[in-house]
Amino acid sequence: METTKKSTKLSKARLFYEIYKDPERKPLAQMLTEIGYLTFFNKAVPRVYFSRYLFKKGKENILNYIPSDHLDRVTAFFNEKDTSLTLENKLYFDLYYRQFNIRLPKTIMYNLKKVFFLGDHSFQLNNGQDFQSVLIDIFNNNPDYNSIIIKKMYGSYGGYEIYKLSRQKCEEDPQYIEALYQDVVRSGFLFQETIIQHEQVDKLNPSCVNTIRIDTFMDGNGKVDVISGYIRINVSDSYLDNITQGGYGIGINLNDGTLKKYGYCYPKYGIKPLTAHPVTGTVFEGFEIPFFDQVKELVINAAKVLPGLRLVGWDVAIEKSGPVLIEGNASYGANGNDFHDGGYRANKVYQNVMKEFHLLSKS
Repeated sequence: METTKKSTKLSKARLFYEIYKDPERKPLAQMLTEIGYLTFFNKAVPRVYFSRYLFKKGKENILNYIPSDHLDRVTAFFNEKDTSLTLENKLYFDLYYRQFNIRLPKTIMYNLKKVFFLGDHSFQLNNGQDFQSVLIDIFNNNPDYNSIIIKKMYGSYGGYEIYKLSRQKCEEDPQYIEALYQDVVRSGFLFQETIIQHEQVDKLNPSCVNTIRIDTFMDGNGKVDVISGYIRINVSDSYLDNITQGGYGIGINLNDGTLKKYGYCYPKYGIKPLTAHPVTGTVFEGFEIPFFDQVKELVINAAKVLPGLRLVGWDVAIEKSGPVLIEGNASYGANGNDFHDGGYRANKVYQNVMKEFHLLSKS
């Protein structure tokens, strides 16, 4: 069952051909010199040279960028594996953070295999027809809902097994609902209201909720700092913004919540940076994210009540009334933040992360 529209990936041969033909790339001699230097400096194959677009003219300070495998080791070092389940399981996440009055999407229903939980009631659904009847009741009891989001409790990384079900689809396509039922009852899913995005963010890209990835670090004294942030958009009609499926990320200036000049996708989907959205025409540079101070406050408050996880990537959406915490990630792939921030070796907060990592890992 398809859940998202995916962008076309380039083969490795095609990617290197595109880089070779790119008029914005550095001279070949400079590229080879820099690749050799990075290999020596990082003592590893310099994949970072391509994943961070360091082959482009104007990309200076190439040593500021930290290889992804090293970032992953640092993240794992600061996060307790058992505690990470609080974030990895979306039901645990919802139940845990709701008690602290953290703004979250409204959860309407959830299931554990064939047993469903709606309000203070539990019941078993044994076929797609009964499943459809329950969903229609949800829409009828919530006339403002045009759609709901259905996402797997565990393991929906990259937008996989996240469905957007419209009222019309629910009422008119029983075959789709039957297939959805068969997928849902294999494990557990959350059924949540669809977020209505702030009109300012809609100007950037209205086809999906454009989430902000922002990471935090808790130091040894319990003080939480924001490290960096970027917003994710798609350039198709998908309802997901995920960059692992061809979306773009644009760095955010933490001091004022404005976007940086360029948006980038993973090179395997193309190597042409964007300065404006190709559909809406909205220019990135200087575009202001609404409620950005509240976004930072939200993730800091979320981090403070989970001390077992000191280095976390948070996903935040912006509703009309303010930011909403979508999820937290203990293994959040800091390579995206490293890239859009301009290299974490130059980030003051991450410098403190590395100092403590080197100190504690040697003791």
